[in-house]
Amino acid sequence: MADVPFFYDDSHLINGFDPLSDTLLNFDDVLLPNSLAGPPEPELPLLPTPVCVSSTPFSQKYSGNASATSKSPETEDRVVSISTSFNLTSHSVTPDLIFSTFDEVLFYAHSQVLKAVSPKAFGQIIGGQNENLANPGSEVIHQIPDSSAVFNVILHTLYGTSPAKNSPTFETLLVAVDRMRFYDMNTKDLITIHTPLHQLLLIYAPLYPLHLYSLAARHELEDLAVSSSSHLLSFPLLTLPDEMAIRMGAIYLKRLFCLHLSRMTALKEILLVSPHPHPPTKDCDFTEQKALTRAWALVSAYLAWDARADLSTASLRTAFEPLIEKLSCELCRSELRKRIKEVISQWAAVKPTI
Repeated sequence: MADVPFFYDDSHLINGFDPLSDTLLNFDDVLLPNSLAGPPEPELPLLPTPVCVSSTPFSQKYSGNASATSKSPETEDRVVSISTSFNLTSHSVTPDLIFSTFDEVLFYAHSQVLKAVSPKAFGQIIGGQNENLANPGSEVIHQIPDSSAVFNVILHTLYGTSPAKNSPTFETLLVAVDRMRFYDMNTKDLITIHTPLHQLLLIYAPLYPLHLYSLAARHELEDLAVSSSSHLLSFPLLTLPDEMAIRMGAIYLKRLFCLHLSRMTALKEILLVSPHPHPPTKDCDFTEQKALTRAWALVSAYLAWDARADLSTASLRTAFEPLIEKLSCELCRSELRKRIKEVISQWAAVKPTI
Protein backbone atom coordinates (compact mmCIF):
# COMPACT_ATOMS: atom_id res chain seq x y z
CA MET A 1 0.00 0.00 0.00
CA ALA A 2 1.39 3.42 -0.94
CA ASP A 3 2.25 5.92 1.79
CA VAL A 4 -0.19 8.79 2.22
CA PRO A 5 -0.18 11.78 4.57
CA PHE A 6 -1.68 11.15 7.99
CA PHE A 7 -4.22 13.75 9.05
CA TYR A 8 -5.61 14.53 12.44
CA ASP A 9 -8.98 16.00 13.26
CA ASP A 10 -10.54 17.73 16.22
CA SER A 11 -14.07 16.57 15.64
CA HIS A 12 -15.67 18.96 18.06
CA LEU A 13 -13.88 21.99 16.69
CA ILE A 14 -13.69 21.82 12.91
CA ASN A 15 -14.75 19.63 10.03
CA GLY A 16 -11.55 20.03 8.04
CA PHE A 17 -8.09 18.59 8.73
CA ASP A 18 -4.84 20.20 9.83
CA PRO A 19 -1.56 18.29 9.19
CA LEU A 20 0.98 17.99 11.97
CA SER A 21 4.61 18.63 11.15
CA ASP A 22 7.70 16.79 12.45
CA THR A 23 5.63 14.03 14.01
CA LEU A 24 4.67 10.54 12.89
CA LEU A 25 1.78 8.82 14.57
CA ASN A 26 2.92 5.23 14.21
CA PHE A 27 0.03 3.13 15.50
CA ASP A 28 -0.41 -0.46 14.62
CA ASP A 29 -4.16 0.30 14.85
CA VAL A 30 -4.31 3.16 12.34
CA LEU A 31 -5.30 2.60 8.72
CA LEU A 32 -6.03 4.79 5.77
CA PRO A 33 -9.52 6.13 4.99
CA ASN A 34 -11.56 4.14 2.47
CA SER A 35 -11.27 6.91 -0.13
CA LEU A 36 -7.49 6.44 -0.25
CA ALA A 37 -7.13 2.77 0.51
CA GLY A 38 -8.80 1.32 -2.58
CA PRO A 39 -12.03 -0.69 -2.85
CA PRO A 40 -14.37 -0.47 0.17
CA GLU A 41 -13.90 -3.15 2.81
CA PRO A 42 -16.68 -4.79 4.79
CA GLU A 43 -17.49 -2.93 8.02
CA LEU A 44 -15.33 -4.12 10.89
CA PRO A 45 -15.71 -3.57 14.64
CA LEU A 46 -13.95 -0.61 16.23
CA LEU A 47 -10.97 -1.12 18.47
CA PRO A 48 -11.62 -0.98 22.23
CA THR A 49 -11.08 2.33 23.99
CA PRO A 50 -7.47 2.71 25.17
CA VAL A 51 -6.88 1.81 28.78
CA CYS A 52 -6.17 4.50 31.33
CA VAL A 53 -2.41 4.03 31.15
CA SER A 54 -0.82 2.69 27.99
CA SER A 55 2.74 2.26 26.87
CA THR A 56 1.82 2.32 23.19
CA PRO A 57 3.80 5.13 21.51
CA PHE A 58 1.37 7.73 20.18
CA SER A 59 4.02 9.91 18.57
CA GLN A 60 7.38 9.52 16.89
CA LYS A 61 9.47 11.94 14.86
CA TYR A 62 9.16 12.03 11.11
CA SER A 63 10.01 14.46 8.34
CA GLY A 64 7.90 15.71 5.47
CA ASN A 65 4.64 13.98 4.61
CA ALA A 66 5.16 10.71 6.37
CA SER A 67 2.51 8.04 6.31
CA ALA A 68 0.62 6.09 8.95
CA THR A 69 0.28 2.49 7.77
CA SER A 70 -1.62 -0.44 9.16
CA LYS A 71 -0.32 -3.88 9.89
CA SER A 72 -3.62 -5.48 10.87
CA PRO A 73 -6.66 -5.95 8.63
CA GLU A 74 -8.90 -5.73 11.71
CA THR A 75 -8.29 -1.99 12.15
CA GLU A 76 -8.89 -0.57 8.67
CA ASP A 77 -10.64 2.81 8.34
CA ARG A 78 -9.42 3.78 11.81
CA VAL A 79 -8.94 7.56 12.29
CA VAL A 80 -7.15 9.08 15.26
CA SER A 81 -8.33 12.59 16.20
CA ILE A 82 -6.06 15.15 17.84
CA SER A 83 -7.17 18.46 19.30
CA THR A 84 -6.28 21.47 17.19
CA SER A 85 -5.98 23.60 20.33
CA PHE A 86 -3.88 21.17 22.36
CA ASN A 87 -1.55 19.17 20.13
CA LEU A 88 2.19 18.69 19.78
CA THR A 89 2.72 21.98 17.96
CA SER A 90 0.06 24.24 19.48
CA HIS A 91 2.49 25.64 22.08
CA SER A 92 6.15 26.54 21.98
CA VAL A 93 7.02 24.18 24.86
CA THR A 94 6.94 20.44 24.24
CA PRO A 95 3.98 18.85 26.05
CA ASP A 96 4.63 16.09 28.58
CA LEU A 97 1.08 14.89 29.24
CA ILE A 98 -1.29 13.09 26.89
CA PHE A 99 -5.00 12.74 27.56
CA SER A 100 -7.53 10.73 25.60
CA THR A 101 -11.25 11.45 25.92
CA PHE A 102 -13.88 8.74 25.70
CA ASP A 103 -14.63 9.73 22.09
CA GLU A 104 -10.93 9.08 21.37
CA VAL A 105 -9.58 12.59 20.82
CA LEU A 106 -6.03 13.20 22.02
CA PHE A 107 -5.04 16.30 24.00
CA TYR A 108 -1.42 17.24 24.72
CA ALA A 109 -0.83 19.34 27.84
CA HIS A 110 1.98 20.69 30.01
CA SER A 111 2.28 19.52 33.60
CA GLN A 112 3.93 22.73 34.74
CA VAL A 113 1.01 24.82 33.49
CA LEU A 114 -1.52 22.58 35.22
CA LYS A 115 0.42 22.54 38.49
CA ALA A 116 0.84 26.34 38.50
CA VAL A 117 -2.86 27.04 37.94
CA SER A 118 -4.44 24.16 39.85
CA PRO A 119 -1.96 21.95 41.76
CA LYS A 120 -4.47 19.15 42.39
CA ALA A 121 -5.95 19.06 38.89
CA PHE A 122 -6.36 15.55 37.42
CA GLY A 123 -5.03 13.94 40.59
CA GLN A 124 -7.48 11.05 40.27
CA ILE A 125 -6.60 10.54 36.62
CA ILE A 126 -2.82 10.67 36.86
CA GLY A 127 -2.78 8.84 40.18
CA GLY A 128 0.62 8.20 41.70
CA GLN A 129 2.39 10.56 39.30
CA ASN A 130 1.26 13.69 41.14
CA GLU A 131 4.65 14.06 42.77
CA ASN A 132 6.48 14.11 39.44
CA LEU A 133 4.18 14.92 36.55
CA ALA A 134 6.87 16.32 34.30
CA ASN A 135 8.24 13.55 32.15
CA PRO A 136 9.26 14.82 28.70
CA GLY A 137 8.76 12.29 25.98
CA SER A 138 6.30 10.28 28.02
CA GLU A 139 4.04 7.99 26.01
CA VAL A 140 1.56 7.34 28.84
CA ILE A 141 -2.03 7.99 27.80
CA HIS A 142 -4.38 9.17 30.54
CA GLN A 143 -7.99 8.29 29.86
CA ILE A 144 -10.56 11.05 30.44
CA PRO A 145 -14.18 9.97 31.15
CA ASP A 146 -15.63 12.98 29.33
CA SER A 147 -16.24 14.06 25.75
CA SER A 148 -13.64 16.01 23.82
CA ALA A 149 -15.97 19.04 23.73
CA VAL A 150 -16.19 19.14 27.53
CA PHE A 151 -12.50 18.43 28.12
CA ASN A 152 -11.53 21.13 25.63
CA VAL A 153 -13.37 23.74 27.73
CA ILE A 154 -11.67 22.47 30.89
CA LEU A 155 -8.18 22.71 29.40
CA HIS A 156 -8.87 26.16 27.98
CA THR A 157 -9.88 27.25 31.47
CA LEU A 158 -6.62 25.97 32.93
CA TYR A 159 -4.59 27.67 30.22
CA GLY A 160 -6.51 30.94 30.63
CA THR A 161 -7.65 30.95 27.01
CA SER A 162 -11.12 31.20 25.53
CA PRO A 163 -12.89 28.18 23.99
CA ALA A 164 -15.18 30.53 22.07
CA LYS A 165 -13.43 29.82 18.77
CA ASN A 166 -14.59 26.21 19.10
CA SER A 167 -18.23 27.31 19.51
CA PRO A 168 -19.14 25.16 22.51
CA THR A 169 -22.84 24.90 23.28
CA PHE A 170 -24.25 26.27 26.52
CA GLU A 171 -24.92 22.73 27.69
CA THR A 172 -21.27 21.85 27.08
CA LEU A 173 -20.15 24.82 29.17
CA LEU A 174 -22.45 23.81 32.03
CA VAL A 175 -21.18 20.24 32.02
CA ALA A 176 -17.57 21.39 31.83
CA VAL A 177 -17.89 23.65 34.87
CA ASP A 178 -19.66 20.94 36.87
CA ARG A 179 -17.01 18.36 35.92
CA MET A 180 -14.16 20.53 37.17
CA ARG A 181 -14.82 19.33 40.70
CA PHE A 182 -14.35 15.74 39.57
CA TYR A 183 -10.85 16.71 38.41
CA ASP A 184 -10.04 18.40 41.74
CA MET A 185 -10.23 21.91 40.30
CA ASN A 186 -11.40 24.93 42.32
CA THR A 187 -13.97 26.70 40.16
CA LYS A 188 -14.01 29.79 42.41
CA ASP A 189 -10.36 30.42 41.58
CA LEU A 190 -10.58 29.49 37.90
CA ILE A 191 -13.78 31.33 36.91
CA THR A 192 -13.51 34.96 37.96
CA ILE A 193 -14.86 38.15 36.42
CA HIS A 194 -11.80 38.68 34.21
CA THR A 195 -11.45 35.12 32.87
CA PRO A 196 -12.50 34.19 29.32
CA LEU A 197 -14.88 31.46 30.50
CA HIS A 198 -16.75 33.91 32.75
CA GLN A 199 -17.22 36.28 29.83
CA LEU A 200 -18.34 33.47 27.54
CA LEU A 201 -20.93 32.24 30.05
CA LEU A 202 -22.36 35.74 30.42
CA ILE A 203 -23.20 35.79 26.73
CA TYR A 204 -25.89 33.19 27.45
CA ALA A 205 -27.39 35.10 30.41
CA PRO A 206 -30.29 36.61 28.40
CA LEU A 207 -31.17 33.18 26.96
CA TYR A 208 -30.63 30.87 29.92
CA PRO A 209 -30.65 33.09 33.04
CA LEU A 210 -32.05 30.48 35.43
CA HIS A 211 -29.59 27.76 34.45
CA LEU A 212 -26.68 30.18 34.56
CA TYR A 213 -27.71 31.54 37.97
CA SER A 214 -28.10 27.99 39.26
CA LEU A 215 -24.63 27.10 37.99
CA ALA A 216 -23.11 30.15 39.64
CA ALA A 217 -24.91 29.37 42.89
CA ARG A 218 -23.71 25.75 42.98
CA HIS A 219 -20.10 26.80 42.57
CA GLU A 220 -20.39 30.05 44.59
CA LEU A 221 -19.35 32.16 41.61
CA GLU A 222 -20.51 35.46 43.10
CA ASP A 223 -19.77 37.74 40.13
CA LEU A 224 -21.52 35.41 37.71
CA ALA A 225 -24.53 35.05 39.99
CA VAL A 226 -24.88 38.82 40.42
CA SER A 227 -24.63 39.48 36.69
CA SER A 228 -27.14 36.80 35.75
CA SER A 229 -29.66 37.69 38.48
CA SER A 230 -30.74 40.86 36.66
CA HIS A 231 -32.06 38.68 33.84
CA LEU A 232 -34.32 36.84 36.31
CA LEU A 233 -36.43 39.85 37.26
CA SER A 234 -39.14 38.71 34.85
CA PHE A 235 -39.03 35.07 35.98
CA PRO A 236 -42.13 33.96 37.95
CA LEU A 237 -40.57 32.49 41.08
CA LEU A 238 -43.70 30.51 41.93
CA THR A 239 -42.99 28.32 38.90
CA LEU A 240 -39.40 27.58 39.94
CA PRO A 241 -38.87 23.78 39.64
CA ASP A 242 -37.95 22.00 42.86
CA GLU A 243 -34.87 20.39 41.34
CA MET A 244 -33.59 23.80 40.23
CA ALA A 245 -34.16 25.23 43.70
CA ILE A 246 -32.23 22.34 45.23
CA ARG A 247 -29.35 22.80 42.81
CA MET A 248 -28.91 26.50 43.51
CA GLY A 249 -29.08 25.99 47.27
CA ALA A 250 -30.86 27.81 50.08
CA ILE A 251 -28.61 30.89 50.23
CA TYR A 252 -28.82 31.90 46.60
CA LEU A 253 -32.49 30.92 46.39
CA LYS A 254 -33.23 33.26 49.30
CA ARG A 255 -31.22 36.05 47.67
CA LEU A 256 -33.23 35.68 44.47
CA PHE A 257 -36.54 35.89 46.35
CA CYS A 258 -35.28 38.87 48.33
CA LEU A 259 -34.35 40.62 45.08
CA HIS A 260 -37.90 40.33 43.77
CA LEU A 261 -39.51 41.31 47.07
CA SER A 262 -37.23 44.28 47.67
CA ARG A 263 -37.90 45.73 44.22
CA MET A 264 -41.67 45.37 44.55
CA THR A 265 -41.55 46.95 48.01
CA ALA A 266 -39.46 49.82 46.67
CA LEU A 267 -41.94 50.36 43.83
CA LYS A 268 -44.88 50.61 46.21
CA GLU A 269 -43.03 53.10 48.40
CA ILE A 270 -42.20 55.23 45.37
CA LEU A 271 -45.79 55.25 44.11
CA LEU A 272 -47.15 56.10 47.54
CA VAL A 273 -46.01 59.72 47.23
CA SER A 274 -48.45 61.74 45.13
CA PRO A 275 -47.68 65.02 43.30
CA HIS A 276 -47.04 67.92 45.62
CA PRO A 277 -49.96 70.39 45.70
CA HIS A 278 -49.32 73.91 44.45
CA PRO A 279 -50.48 77.07 46.26
CA PRO A 280 -54.21 77.64 45.78
CA THR A 281 -55.27 79.95 42.98
CA LYS A 282 -58.52 81.50 41.86
CA ASP A 283 -59.20 78.67 39.41
CA CYS A 284 -57.62 75.76 41.36
CA ASP A 285 -57.86 75.56 45.13
CA PHE A 286 -57.03 72.61 47.37
CA THR A 287 -60.43 71.06 46.72
CA GLU A 288 -59.79 71.01 42.99
CA GLN A 289 -56.34 69.51 43.52
CA LYS A 290 -57.82 66.55 45.36
CA ALA A 291 -58.96 65.22 41.98
CA LEU A 292 -55.32 64.86 40.93
CA THR A 293 -54.49 63.10 44.19
CA ARG A 294 -57.35 60.62 43.69
CA ALA A 295 -56.35 59.95 40.08
CA TRP A 296 -52.74 59.35 41.13
CA ALA A 297 -53.87 56.96 43.86
CA LEU A 298 -55.98 54.94 41.42
CA VAL A 299 -53.15 54.54 38.92
CA SER A 300 -50.70 53.70 41.72
CA ALA A 301 -53.05 51.07 43.12
CA TYR A 302 -53.34 49.49 39.68
CA LEU A 303 -49.55 49.34 39.28
CA ALA A 304 -48.96 48.10 42.84
CA TRP A 305 -51.57 45.35 42.49
CA ASP A 306 -49.87 43.96 39.41
CA ALA A 307 -46.36 44.91 40.52
CA ARG A 308 -43.50 43.02 38.94
CA ALA A 309 -39.81 43.19 39.68
CA ASP A 310 -39.07 43.85 36.00
CA LEU A 311 -41.57 46.71 35.55
CA SER A 312 -40.08 49.08 32.99
CA THR A 313 -39.84 52.84 33.29
CA ALA A 314 -41.73 53.09 30.00
CA SER A 315 -44.70 51.32 31.60
CA LEU A 316 -44.70 53.82 34.44
CA ARG A 317 -44.66 56.73 32.02
CA THR A 318 -47.46 55.19 29.95
CA ALA A 319 -49.61 54.72 33.04
CA PHE A 320 -49.30 58.26 34.43
CA GLU A 321 -48.97 60.55 31.41
CA PRO A 322 -52.64 60.24 30.31
CA LEU A 323 -53.56 62.05 33.55
CA ILE A 324 -51.87 65.20 32.26
CA GLU A 325 -54.36 65.64 29.42
CA LYS A 326 -57.30 65.49 31.85
CA LEU A 327 -56.06 68.40 33.97
CA SER A 328 -57.16 71.94 33.14
CA CYS A 329 -54.84 73.64 35.64
CA GLU A 330 -51.38 74.35 34.22
CA LEU A 331 -49.80 74.32 37.70
CA CYS A 332 -51.26 70.86 38.39
CA ARG A 333 -49.88 69.66 35.07
CA SER A 334 -46.45 70.97 35.95
CA GLU A 335 -46.46 69.26 39.35
CA LEU A 336 -47.64 66.00 37.78
CA ARG A 337 -44.90 66.06 35.13
CA LYS A 338 -42.33 66.74 37.84
CA ARG A 339 -43.56 63.85 39.97
CA ILE A 340 -43.58 61.41 37.01
CA LYS A 341 -39.94 62.25 36.32
CA GLU A 342 -39.08 61.66 39.98
CA VAL A 343 -40.85 58.29 40.00
CA ILE A 344 -39.03 57.13 36.88
CA SER A 345 -35.69 58.30 38.22
CA GLN A 346 -36.21 56.66 41.63
CA TRP A 347 -37.38 53.36 40.10
CA ALA A 348 -34.41 53.25 37.74
CA ALA A 349 -32.09 53.66 40.72
CA VAL A 350 -33.44 50.59 42.56
CA LYS A 351 -30.82 47.83 42.60
CA PRO A 352 -31.61 45.25 39.87
CA THR A 353 -29.28 42.47 41.07
CA ILE A 354 -28.85 40.33 44.17
